Amino acid sequence: MNNKSRRDFLLKSGYGIGALALNGLLPGGGFMSAAFAADLADPLAPKQPHFPAKVKSVIWLHMDGAPSTIDLYDYKPELIKRAGQEVPASFLKGIKTSTQGGVGKLFASNRTWKQHGESGAWFSDLVPNIAQHADKLAFIKSSVTVGATHDISILKLNTGGLNPGRPSLGAWIHYALGTANPDLPAYVVLYNGKREPTGGSINWSSGFLPAVYQGTAFRPGSSPILYLDRPETVTVAQQGENLGLLKLLNEQKDAAYPGDSELQARVRAYELAARMQTTAPEAVDLSKETDATKELYGLNGEATKGYGTSLLRARRLVERGVRFIQVVSGPTDIGGDSRNWDAHQDLEENHGAHARAVDKPIGALLADLKDRGLLDSTLVVWTSEFGRTSYGQSGTGRDHNPWGYTQWLAGGGVKAGTTYGSTDEIGLQIADKSQAVDTYDLHATVLNQLGLDHLKLIYKHQGRSERPTVVYGKVIKELIA
Repeated sequence: MNNKSRRDFLLKSGYGIGALALNGLLPGGGFMSAAFAADLADPLAPKQPHFPAKVKSVIWLHMDGAPSTIDLYDYKPELIKRAGQEVPASFLKGIKTSTQGGVGKLFASNRTWKQHGESGAWFSDLVPNIAQHADKLAFIKSSVTVGATHDISILKLNTGGLNPGRPSLGAWIHYALGTANPDLPAYVVLYNGKREPTGGSINWSSGFLPAVYQGTAFRPGSSPILYLDRPETVTVAQQGENLGLLKLLNEQKDAAYPGDSELQARVRAYELAARMQTTAPEAVDLSKETDATKELYGLNGEATKGYGTSLLRARRLVERGVRFIQVVSGPTDIGGDSRNWDAHQDLEENHGAHARAVDKPIGALLADLKDRGLLDSTLVVWTSEFGRTSYGQSGTGRDHNPWGYTQWLAGGGVKAGTTYGSTDEIGLQIADKSQAVDTYDLHATVLNQLGLDHLKLIYKHQGRSERPTVVYGKVIKELIA
């Protein structure tokens, strides 16, 4: 056997001497596990969950900028009663520092509250359409997080880490389950507006997982991915020849550097991009949707068109087997710096505009999924990086609040029409520390609905067994039917 054939043999039978040595360090010892071998052969192949899944897809609705949930879902008569007063010291116990502007006087916005559905859940007049689906929702009113700056807390919401480098939740799901549709990404990010959401692509990164598992951002408009279209001057045959040559060169490079996940991801990306030239535009093309559906999502309204388009596309992606769709709320119709819910001042104007933009489309999404028989197989998560304080800032706004705020779930396997946890009488901190729901607990619960045990979802990185919830997290069983 000559040198070249020996080298080829080692490359083709485990990627060389280094990989053979690595096999002995893998769980179980000996040769590579079937799952590990399958990942090398096709990292995007569908994989079985740890136990039967209750849902197939997740639509993750991130309200960028952090809405004041005490002005949306968390009715506090005591706050209204005490408005204009100093915050009693008893309510500040355990809060070591304020966030940005110090502790102001208690502030009650001009909201009208009503109970809805058989569950009797409270909703303000900002979200009348979501309120119609009260009995579909499972509220988490004891949400907490770490950090009170947007970039850090958004990163934690998406990855569980306070510093860049950890995989996003969508990347973990992609790694664990593979793809159900080889012609579309398994993990898609949607947003409206011209700019990327706060924090950018680090929030849908694959982190230390192989790069092939990162999210794919779909821009607004008919061409969701930059440079996806075939140039008019290039024929289909020419493109095929170019891709064939590119694949050959990349395979040669891959053989020399088998551990380079970036290169492997690039090869997969070129192949997927070629297929997506037809599938991606079709997936987000709303021209074949009925006029009634477009009206339902608010596509005919200036305020609701942008976000409504994103949610209708999310429904179409669910229909096509995309596993994780992250939708980030965007700009509104109020002008100025209105790109998110960050209302340090003029909360009435800011929240009025953002609620007007998202309320009708979210109500439409819940109704549409239900009517099409998709809600049972889809988990909808309404969340944000943190909440807002019950004390005012700049007279008309609210500061950041990581100590107690509301999130909700809807869809398959959720105990609908229920509420878990609560905040104190003025909505500043959670009332019972034993019911605190941190990001890690939310992630563990979402993974559970997909048939994944967050304690068993492991990836070896630098000698450490990493998992999505770091060293924390518990499934909130009270939320599960």
